[in-house]
Amino acid sequence: MMLDKNKKQQTQVFQRVDTTDDGTQAILLEVYKALSEKGYDPINQIVGYILSEDPTYITNYNGARSLIRKIDRDELLNTLVKKYLGVE
Repeated sequence: MMLDKNKKQQTQVFQRVDTTDDGTQAILLEVYKALSEKGYDPINQIVGYILSEDPTYITNYNGARSLIRKIDRDELLNTLVKKYLGVE
C-alpha cells in the first residue's frame, strides 16, 4: 500500500467552537480548590486531565471529578490559546 505524499502534508482544519462562558471558569476554580485541599498540585492535575481526558487525574472530593467532566475540552483549549495570545 502506497501513501499519497500530498495527503500527509495537507493541513487539517479544526472547526471553530463556541467560546462563550458557560460556567467553565467557576468549574475550574472549584476543581482547583478541591485538588488543593487534597494536597495535589492542581495545575498539573488539570493539565493531565485536559491532555488525556482521564478523569482519574481529578479527585472525587467535593464532586470535582464530575464537575470537570462537564467542560468541553476543545472549547477550553480554544479559550486558553486565545487568552494566552491576547486575540479574539
